[in-house]
Amino acid sequence: MATSNRIRGNHRDEATNPLVRGWKSLAESATASPARFAILVFTGLIIITTVLLTLPISRAGEASSTPLADAVFTAVSAICVTGLVTVDMSTYWSPFGNVVIILAMQIGGIGVLTMASILGLVVARRIGLRARLIAASDTNPARGHAGPVSESQAVRLGEIGSLLATVALSAIIIELAITALVVPRLLLMGFDLWTALWQGFYISLSAFTNTGFVPFTDGMEQFASDPWMLGVLAIAVFLGAIGFPVIFALARWTRSRARLSIHARITLVTTLILIVLGAIAILALEWANSATLGGQDGAVRPMTAVFTSVMTRSGGLSTIDIGAMNGSTLLVLDMLMFVGGGSASTAGGIKVTTLAVLFFAAVAEARGVDDMEAFDRRIPNDVLRLAVSIVLWGATIVAISSVTILHITKAPLDYVLFDVISAFATCGLSTGLTNNDLPDSAKYVLAATMWAGRVGTVTLAAALAASQRRQLFRRAEERPIVG
Repeated sequence: MATSNRIRGNHRDEATNPLVRGWKSLAESATASPARFAILVFTGLIIITTVLLTLPISRAGEASSTPLADAVFTAVSAICVTGLVTVDMSTYWSPFGNVVIILAMQIGGIGVLTMASILGLVVARRIGLRARLIAASDTNPARGHAGPVSESQAVRLGEIGSLLATVALSAIIIELAITALVVPRLLLMGFDLWTALWQGFYISLSAFTNTGFVPFTDGMEQFASDPWMLGVLAIAVFLGAIGFPVIFALARWTRSRARLSIHARITLVTTLILIVLGAIAILALEWANSATLGGQDGAVRPMTAVFTSVMTRSGGLSTIDIGAMNGSTLLVLDMLMFVGGGSASTAGGIKVTTLAVLFFAAVAEARGVDDMEAFDRRIPNDVLRLAVSIVLWGATIVAISSVTILHITKAPLDYVLFDVISAFATCGLSTGLTNNDLPDSAKYVLAATMWAGRVGTVTLAAALAASQRRQLFRRAEERPIVG
């Protein structure tokens, strides 16, 4: 009798304990609605980072704390791996503040869905089918949208566990390898050992996660003619921008020569095409601009053009003054940034696969065929619907943010549009709009734009939907006039 009373008492205690009830509620949220749980985790990390950055210990050489608007902006920029700043990152923060920012970049670089899946596994002690679908949707959004698809994927549902286990490890290994290549160059430039180590890791992490924060007092301009430094950082940005599923697929191809999935092929080919076309456009448009490429040696200009084109994937590093570029060049960079990098990568934007699907649809329409095809594979039509939705939601976010900031700041349209797209695409390149006395209200608008761009329009829409509904009827068909 005493034993049964004790058991009933324990159950009663568990039922009334707010910590236990909160933990159970968190576990239910992780399994029942992984998309909402991902956004909840992501937003919670931003709040924690903001609180830490507002502490006086986070600010260098000042007894006062960081203004809330700057702390929020920096926290969102770090967690969203954007790279836009309102303060001088090389001098504003103390060692404690830099540690907080480094951890925020690392967590943000792993990805909102992957991180949420890992934390959901810890909370719920298992990954349910719906959570597996959401984690897999980080490699192919069509899984969570329309169920399993027929084509080969970079990461299959059965491999999600191994993906979650290897993402963090592979990220750290790549970052350390990049650091090992960067630190000797910094030592040769006169940096002391400790400064070269921590700033080398900082810039390597910033490049691989496509954040774009720069710890150097003199900025990136001091490396404008350094092919080793620019080459290493460009490779780091490229690896971060193609996405973990593609890296996962390439590693599997290296081991067993397994056929690359259509996702991996589209990501690699489209990314390389955009880098080449972007470099050519930048070189042609800025060749005579003495404030940018025109002020460099002839041999350095192509290197700068290629580096800048790679950075539009979402890297955010720059060796020239973006604000001094011609308006035509800024428009080209706007388009490149809006596209961004690969799915499930540290890059933002609508993603290169989205652009490729729209191109395949245009080609199919021009040929008069029903099916979209690429690399001897047929792409389902529901993928096109998803691509169109992503572009429309992205354009809507950019339009609303641009109009709002234009009204607040009265700044030139090309500058505002550039920085808004950079925020949405979590790129980090800036015309200098955020470096000036930007009103706090505009900082909050840009922070919200970075958050929406990093979380992803599809995940955000899925989280806001109360439930998935299956329509049990179809209405009569009628075709409107299009075009």
